[in-house]
Amino acid sequence: MAGRFSVRRVAGPDLVPAEESALDNVSWTVFPEAAAEPATPASANPLLTDKLLDAKVRLHRRLIEEINLSALEKLPEDEIRNHIQQLVSQYVLVERLALNTQELNDFVSEILDEMTGLGPLEPLLKDPTVNDILINGHECVYVERQGILEPTGVRFKDEPHLLRIINKIVSAVGRRVDEAHPMCDARLLDGSRVNVAVRPVAIDGPLMSIRKFSKKPFNLNKLVEVGALRPQMAELLAAAVKARVTLLISGGTGSGKTTMLNALSAFISEKERLLTIEDAAELQLQQPHVGRMETRPPNIEGKGEIRQRDLVKNALRMRPDRVILGECRGEEAFDMLQAMNTGHEGSMATIHANTPRDAISRLEQMIGMAGMPMTVASIRGQIASAIRLIVQLSRLSDGKRRVMSIAEVTGLESDIIQMQEIFKYARTGTAPDGTVQGHFQATGVRPRFLGDLAAMGIKIPGAYFDPSQPL
Repeated sequence: MAGRFSVRRVAGPDLVPAEESALDNVSWTVFPEAAAEPATPASANPLLTDKLLDAKVRLHRRLIEEINLSALEKLPEDEIRNHIQQLVSQYVLVERLALNTQELNDFVSEILDEMTGLGPLEPLLKDPTVNDILINGHECVYVERQGILEPTGVRFKDEPHLLRIINKIVSAVGRRVDEAHPMCDARLLDGSRVNVAVRPVAIDGPLMSIRKFSKKPFNLNKLVEVGALRPQMAELLAAAVKARVTLLISGGTGSGKTTMLNALSAFISEKERLLTIEDAAELQLQQPHVGRMETRPPNIEGKGEIRQRDLVKNALRMRPDRVILGECRGEEAFDMLQAMNTGHEGSMATIHANTPRDAISRLEQMIGMAGMPMTVASIRGQIASAIRLIVQLSRLSDGKRRVMSIAEVTGLESDIIQMQEIFKYARTGTAPDGTVQGHFQATGVRPRFLGDLAAMGIKIPGAYFDPSQPL
């Protein structure tokens, strides 16, 4: 039964202050209080919250000094918890912290998170409803749930506390962040994507964003269920991937590009060899034959950097059937198009752009960054022959993600890349509660690659492309 306790010294000299006392040399007896007042929630009492935060950090430092962590990690989780609970209970008595049984258990969990996890972030990482964790300094933490941002009560004791958690994350994947290199891309052990910026570029304290790794990656059926696209659109995309139609997934930040790429990759044959190239590995491909590579920043001497372009070049020497580029953002675009044009059909990549036409324009600019002496006409010719399909995604104002357009690149005409839209999402209005209203529709255009699909035994009903038929 959860109850309050008071602490009295049984015998011995005057009590040494808690910060200076040796816990093992103090004898205590615990007596139940006769009439304890109801506990005030920590969230409702800032002073209590500050006291617990301070006690947690001080206890964590003491335990780090006293416990052999390498030996402790080899024990089962239950034994670790029991061992820590004994030490924490003893400490709580010495510090005279008024905690009931439930609060004591929560305190033990927080200490365990500090020692073996990521401290205050652990509850958010375990919460399946949280998609993004956004930290603006040690006192301000926001989360995204179902596309909507909301503040949380989670906070860190001070800036050094937050920096210690940040360094724990980035050092686990062989990276670093400091004044000399104040920005860093990293990932958690479960694959969640992390971006960090610290002083001097972060003026008000460290900034960190965590895009959580989905334990159960969305497949196309799930995307249809949540309304991101319609079954006819999903069937066409699945058929295109099976038939090795090279495609580009375009969209803004948080629009679901990586989720869509993961979902489409499920339709790649298990007989094919895939190579993925990313800044921070986050793709969740289900095939058995996958080689994963990620970039590496320069070391403290400014040497040893490995860029995406280097990885793309190297990947072409590793006998891939398809190359999957996590995000195309620079000079590697040239080598990616070369791969798509030289026997690696069916390769896929994501790109930041607002429309399919913008995606093509961005590709042109990125190829120009490679410094090759190419005319605009030759660059557009490369793009038109490499890319066949562009899937445009967007996160709407109500937080929901939609496939806004599926467009086919049909070729080059008078130095202009020709495109035709096959499906689109038409927005019609906004409901009083802020929900975006609209519907998917076919444009009436039949894709030119339907013949390629038919040659491979994949048939797509012509009614799918009839604009008079509802999707």
